[in-house]
Amino acid sequence: MFNRLFGKPKEQTSALATLDKLNETLEMLEKKEKVLLKKASTEVEKAKEFTRAKNKRAAIQCLKRKRLYEQQVEQLGNFQLRIHDQMIMLEGAKATTETVDALRTGASAMKAMQKATNIDDVDQTMDEINEQTENMKQIQEALATPIGAAADFDEDELEAELEELEGAELEEQLLQPATTAPAAPVHVHPGRQSVRPAPQKNTAEEDELAALQAEMAM
Repeated sequence: MFNRLFGKPKEQTSALATLDKLNETLEMLEKKEKVLLKKASTEVEKAKEFTRAKNKRAAIQCLKRKRLYEQQVEQLGNFQLRIHDQMIMLEGAKATTETVDALRTGASAMKAMQKATNIDDVDQTMDEINEQTENMKQIQEALATPIGAAADFDEDELEAELEELEGAELEEQLLQPATTAPAAPVHVHPGRQSVRPAPQKNTAEEDELAALQAEMAM
């Protein structure tokens, strides 16, 4: 069907040769047109010279030849227009043929890929992937399950024991006495010298702490 509409590869080659021939003809017509325009311009110059020489008859003959050249130029212009029209039609047909060939190639490639990829094969592959995923999930769950002595531990008992430890720790913190008491404000009467309290001596633990902080600061 497509061959009947757009032709065979041999006809495509013939279309390309025709386009080349039309281009050559168009160039030839353009050259002739330039020559005729130059001749017409020359006849105008001659007519001017004969007019200045008072040779009216010769000037009229020059103008007649000029008009003949102009008629030929107009005819060549019509030929060029027809050739342009034919070239546009052939180029459009060539583009259409190339488009159809490209679509045909794409359809063939798609058909070949569909043959290579059967829907049943796709379903089987997806089933295998789902099965492997489920197996891996079961394996991970099995590895996460505690075994041996750890499997016998009761989670509720462990949480109750943890709560007892936290309660005992909190009770111990509440029963600890305050280490330092806030110093009472000293009221100094006017005119009297304030008496500074004697500095307290550091305990051994405080000395060790101060030494450790100094060592860490170095």
